Order: sequence, then C-alpha cells, then structure tokens
Amino acid sequence: MEGETFLWLIRHAAVDGIAGTIHATEAPADLGDRRQIDALRRWLPLDAASYASPSRRTVDTARALGLSPMLVEEFGEQDFGDWTGQRHDDLAAAGGDSYAQFWNDPARARPPGGESFEEQIARVRQGLSSVRSGPAVLVVHSGTIRAALCIALDLAPQAALRFVIDPLSLTRIDRLATGWRVVSVNQCAG
Repeated sequence: MEGETFLWLIRHAAVDGIAGTIHATEAPADLGDRRQIDALRRWLPLDAASYASPSRRTVDTARALGLSPMLVEEFGEQDFGDWTGQRHDDLAAAGGDSYAQFWNDPARARPPGGESFEEQIARVRQGLSSVRSGPAVLVVHSGTIRAALCIALDLAPQAALRFVIDPLSLTRIDRLATGWRVVSVNQCAG
C-alpha cells in the first residue's frame, strides 16, 4: 500500500470460556466489562477503516466497539491444529513429547496439524499489506499483535513472543514512508 498507515491494534476481549484453553475460532468474547470497552472506544479515531480476524471473539469485540470490520483471514490467531479446544494443563499432563518439544522453540515449532509463529508472522505481513493508508483499527489476537510488532521492530520471532498483550489492550504502530514506528504497546483503557 502506498501512503502512511496508522494502526490501532486491539486485542479482543477475554474469551467467554474455560481459562487455559486453546480456543477455537468460534469461541465468543466476554463483553461484560462495558466500562473498559467504552473507555477503549474513546481512544479510537472516528474516521478509521476497521479490520478484524474472522474469529467470533474478534468480531464480537469489534461490534461492541461500534465497528463494522472487514474480515481478514491473515489476521487470525496462530493455528494450534490438533491442540485446539484442549487445555494447556491437560496437554502438559498427558506427557506427550510434541507438547514439551514445542515449548523448547515456540517461534519455529509447529503444533501437530498447526502452524508455527514464524508462519503466522508471514501471514500477518500479507494482511498488513492489504490495509489501506490512513488510520485503521484492527481487532485481532495477541499473537497477531506480537507478529505485527515483530515486523515493525524487525525482531527475531522468539523475541516478539516476550510481549504481553492483554485482552482489550491497545497497541499503536505506524507504517511511515521512512519505516515503522511503535507508538505504544499493551495500553489498557479505563
């Protein structure tokens, strides 16, 4: 895309489900914290294009913020394949080698039937290239935001996994003619 792009990256609201689960795309958002949602809405530009991953929790959150986002497949969360729908504690307790080995190199390792974080970064890079210039709000996942930060800061994928990205937090990055600029990471409204 030509022109400068100003991105408001919002992590979706917490999932309305069992904590510690690798949630599927149809998992809904818990939109009970109206105060935080309303405070976050006030931070957003009025004239921005809006985008979201096609996951239910991102779409739910975007709509709660008053947005009608264009859905972008490339902004989906990392695909955890066969582990989707399972709890991390259960996977670790099962004693399988693949789960333990995954955490030895979580940026490059691929869950059974899934994708690596490196692959997610490549996907997010494609998605970002489709965002038109000007202000844009993206309601996405923590992994998607970490991938965008990896791209903006030219980080090693392993380093980008160190960012904490809380539910309903705002991360601001800009794609300028001279390169990327990071304005803020993981700001919480309210």
